Amino acid sequence: MADFPNLSRRGFLNRSAAVGGLLVVPGLLTACSKTGADSADGEGALEKLRKQGFVRVAYADEAPYGYMEGKALKGEAPALHREIFKALGVDELRPTLSEWDGLIPGLQAAKYDVVSAGMAITPERCANALFSEPEFISPTALMVKKGNPKKITDLASAKAAGITVGVMAGAVEGSYAEGAGIAKDKIKSLQKPQDGADAVKGGRVDAFLLTGISLRWLAKTNPETEVTEAFLPELDGVKQYSPGGAVFRKGNEELRDAFNRELKKIVSDRSRYVELLRDYGFGATELPPTTLKTADLCKG
Repeated sequence: MADFPNLSRRGFLNRSAAVGGLLVVPGLLTACSKTGADSADGEGALEKLRKQGFVRVAYADEAPYGYMEGKALKGEAPALHREIFKALGVDELRPTLSEWDGLIPGLQAAKYDVVSAGMAITPERCANALFSEPEFISPTALMVKKGNPKKITDLASAKAAGITVGVMAGAVEGSYAEGAGIAKDKIKSLQKPQDGADAVKGGRVDAFLLTGISLRWLAKTNPETEVTEAFLPELDGVKQYSPGGAVFRKGNEELRDAFNRELKKIVSDRSRYVELLRDYGFGATELPPTTLKTADLCKG
């Protein structure tokens, strides 16, 4: 099984500047978008995939979003995308491993057709690629000792109990904790997810704040802990959904739209969605609300 992922590409405060170099090398990305692109790539993309019988997908080897286990491509995105492409008449996912910051440039260079890596939808990324509608949202949760001795359920109860909360260094969860009124001296920065689990087990923090998806995955290898029900933190009164989706090359609107039609069938069926993704720590709390639209997310 893949090692637990470094979460910097999903949750860090400075993620916009670090996502595939999107803000620092726009000229490079523009050049890449012109390399290997087919003039018929957009309108005929789906038919091409049907004829060849496979779709080339990129993953970043980050569990539980997209990773290899032996020779099998697993994770939230491959499981969902495999189901969708089968419905579209394309039976096989052919994976390509990429570094996280190379995913969108590789897509633009036509090295693959879709990014299947649970990529968060941000305005900076939307400027360089097409996103599906949200596949999931990432509500926050708290990892605590088994039995939850402090009876913590969310950030409000954490503040009321006066506990110490661990967060990933530089990650948005630190701002969530501060926004909930938790004192800075009660917020402890940690470097890796496992550091958070170890701090909980060792009593150095009372709770570790991260996405519920990531914490449930982490808890599999840390049975002395448990994870609270997920909740949506707020910053300045705005709920923080942290949604992710599939990514397509610009010009492939037809393929993206066909994908979205099949995706809608799955996210509209709660039991099917949960059954498909439960092995990767996704449940009903990760189901995106129907009002959450990529067009709005891309505007910021």
